[in-house]
Amino acid sequence: MNIDATLPALPELTVQESTRLNAQYAFLREADRLKTVLRANQLMDRSRFENSAEHSWHAALLALLCAPMAGPDVDISRVIEMLMLHDIVEVDAGDHPIHITHNPASVAALEEAAADRIYGLLPEDLRRRFRATWEEFEAMQSPTARYAKAIDFLAPALQSIGAPEQQDDERHIVATNLTQGRATKTKDILPDLFEFTRAGFYGEPVDPALAARFAFWCEADRLKSVYRATPIADGSRKENTGEHSWHIMLYALTLADQAQDGVDIAMALKMLLLHDIVEIDAGDTPIHGAVTPEAQKAQEEAEIKAADRLFGLLPPEQGAEFRAIWEDFEAAQTPTAIFAKSIDRVQPVLHNLADDGGSWRTYDVKLHQLDARVGVKIAKGCPKLWPYIRSQCEPWFVARGAL
Repeated sequence: MNIDATLPALPELTVQESTRLNAQYAFLREADRLKTVLRANQLMDRSRFENSAEHSWHAALLALLCAPMAGPDVDISRVIEMLMLHDIVEVDAGDHPIHITHNPASVAALEEAAADRIYGLLPEDLRRRFRATWEEFEAMQSPTARYAKAIDFLAPALQSIGAPEQQDDERHIVATNLTQGRATKTKDILPDLFEFTRAGFYGEPVDPALAARFAFWCEADRLKSVYRATPIADGSRKENTGEHSWHIMLYALTLADQAQDGVDIAMALKMLLLHDIVEIDAGDTPIHGAVTPEAQKAQEEAEIKAADRLFGLLPPEQGAEFRAIWEDFEAAQTPTAIFAKSIDRVQPVLHNLADDGGSWRTYDVKLHQLDARVGVKIAKGCPKLWPYIRSQCEPWFVARGAL
């Protein structure tokens, strides 16, 4: 495999194109702050409290896993978009745990103001679209929004059930939620998932197919403890792969106008939702760290072995479906996979730039290496995106003589 490649000639960007990309990136950078908003529930291994970004990714995964239970009038692709966007207002408004009394009007006002500000960073067409998606989710009137809300309502209880042990106060919160809290609203929306959650909580027999999906979802929780070389945008810590997966899905949705002909954005989101699951077993290998053919081959073999185990946890039909999505992404032969691969390379570059070099400093990366290892792949799927990103990065490398 040729690790470094020749970058094609870069197209010129108009002022209008650059201005639009500035707005899109401003939104994506602000959304990154969701990774520092902590929730009341813990990871299943009890190592720390979960943040709202990784929760959003894990909820979207649960929605895809439960898709066979959705009615014919539920649009699963739109559900995934709703769950990607639903908690972004928490950047300003914060999280409001269900077991603490809040003034609903005050919370709604805070979230409306947050939506005005954060979605207002976007170009007008995207502002309208994302805001409408968030408002539909909040209103909970359409079948799609009700399904998305049901997933969001049951996810915390399922996360508690998936932990090896439950604390007494936590069990009280879950029991109250299932008997008189907002989770009761899911009885008529997703009755099978509600019953599975209730039965699982009380240690009663559960549906085997749902148990298999739940086992996969519980394993996926471990992705929140796989840390990458790249920092979150504020530089305070390394990013984990669960929150990274959420953020690049948001990148793909926000930068969908960069996609070339033949790209299915809904499928690209599913690819990015699933693409790093294998890192639960195989770990993350930084692109600037493992640059030998031998290292890359070893990583590929580890990921295939991980895919065998993890997708093998699912019911056969769904396991084959998810495995095919992952393999399509890895092969990077279709327009959709090429676009998704490009987006996967975009976010770490901008995070490193935000953190005064981030992993570039760690691995002593030169600009020509960034062009060859990252720029080629971004330009292949998003020809006009790399010129914009490179123009942002070049001054950093020039100032250090790292060309």
